[in-house]
Amino acid sequence: MTVPTLAEMNARGETPEVLFWVGCAGSFDDRAKRITKAIARILQAAEVPFAVLGAEESCTGDPAKRAGNEFLFQMQAAQNIMVLNGYGVKRIVTGCPHCLNTIKNEYPELGGEYEVLHHTQFIQELIDSGRLRIADGNPFKGRRITFHDPCYLGRGNGEYEAPRSALQALDADLVEMRRCKSKGLCCGAGGAQMFKDAEKGNREVNHARTDDALETGAKVIATGCPFCNTMMTDGVKNAEKEGDIDVKDVAELIAEAADLLQPPN
Repeated sequence: MTVPTLAEMNARGETPEVLFWVGCAGSFDDRAKRITKAIARILQAAEVPFAVLGAEESCTGDPAKRAGNEFLFQMQAAQNIMVLNGYGVKRIVTGCPHCLNTIKNEYPELGGEYEVLHHTQFIQELIDSGRLRIADGNPFKGRRITFHDPCYLGRGNGEYEAPRSALQALDADLVEMRRCKSKGLCCGAGGAQMFKDAEKGNREVNHARTDDALETGAKVIATGCPFCNTMMTDGVKNAEKEGDIDVKDVAELIAEAADLLQPPN
């Protein structure tokens, strides 16, 4: 799989339709890398001209800001904005709601104005326009799936329908947790909590959230955030349900249903 960098496209005088912002988790976490590859395969299958920043991409600064280090956040944001504006980037697709929220809502006041889409929003757009087609007899047809709303996608940015619309394109049996959409429960990783020790309490948040998913009887827990994916996977392991329930990002489900996960011949 060959994915061009923005610098390479720029050198050829080409302009991508979208910049794929991979994010730290999607770049360095082994599990999240599979989500990154699924998104890239979807973009390639839909013949979307896209590029990544590669080594020029740095952390958005979200963890620093949530942890209270505004100075570090502004340093990281300024560096990214300089790179993005230098290339004249207009439209960005992210694999992470944290990156989405930071670039979309917090970069403008620092001089970074872009249209930013979560990957489920862009996938829905591709399906609705006919640029991406789900394979007949896909493996998730009729399968019971529940979706865990990432905080920064749902309550943070008001997007609840795009991931569900993409999942419904699978002809799956989409079931909701009792706490969902605007009343959804956090997986426990947001606000830089992913990178610190748990505080005192009688239970881990992600274990409680996994119980919500188990109550639905779903065979697949769909996520839209690499942090949520990690936390829900840990919750399934804690419940000793690894052999019964899969935890997959929406992009992975779509890529598998569209038969895109195997490298082309």
